[in-house]
Amino acid sequence: MTKTQKKILSLLLGFLIITSCSSKKDLIYFSDINLNAQDKTVFSEGKIQVNDILNIVISSSSPDLASMYNINQPTSSSFNGYLVTSEGTITLPILGKIKVQELTLLELENLLVKKLIEGNHLANPIVTVRLTNAKFTILGEVNNPGTYTFNEQNISILQALGYAGDLTIHGKRQDVLIIREENNKKIYMSIDLTSKKWFDSPFYYIKPNDVIYVNPNGAKVKSAGYIGSITGLLGLISIAFSTILVLTK
Repeated sequence: MTKTQKKILSLLLGFLIITSCSSKKDLIYFSDINLNAQDKTVFSEGKIQVNDILNIVISSSSPDLASMYNINQPTSSSFNGYLVTSEGTITLPILGKIKVQELTLLELENLLVKKLIEGNHLANPIVTVRLTNAKFTILGEVNNPGTYTFNEQNISILQALGYAGDLTIHGKRQDVLIIREENNKKIYMSIDLTSKKWFDSPFYYIKPNDVIYVNPNGAKVKSAGYIGSITGLLGLISIAFSTILVLTK
């Protein structure tokens, strides 16, 4: 191989490496964290939505009477509970139909306690409400995309990414899209995982039915066009090398 051929081939290989690799700063999470500082997080409790399944437990100082209010109706889900109808209501034994849509779980607990006391139904009632089918969907450049359910009262975006096996090497960490529905409106938010600036935003914790989409990074987009795999890369180098040999003869 002549010096000219070697020089051209070196330039070509350098170009391919530069255009197919991500820089270190594009891959590291929270690169601006100060280890000696403390940051506050904002918790915004989710609202009850249509098709939610609520598990409601009512107790009081009269257990026999309270048991009459604890008939959780079976649903098509594997859980027992009260399915929120398209009208945003549930129907409880004795208390009847109750509007629950857009209430938080705590607000519904307080509402039911109030109804039980004011209606002289139970003495010293205690009400616990839990959402049994909380779920989120995560798509794009993650190792295990899909829809996941969770039982915790709340989980962070980082925990949600953990459910999906973290981002792939091709995930664009500076542009993770969150799609959220509130008050019959869709809200969109882009999160930069290489920074901690979003820690104090309402999107630190996900809400039921959130959709998380991880965009592909520049290297992934470029590779989709002309370098789809290692085999493709080797093939391109082979073609380029053959072309160089022909042109420099």
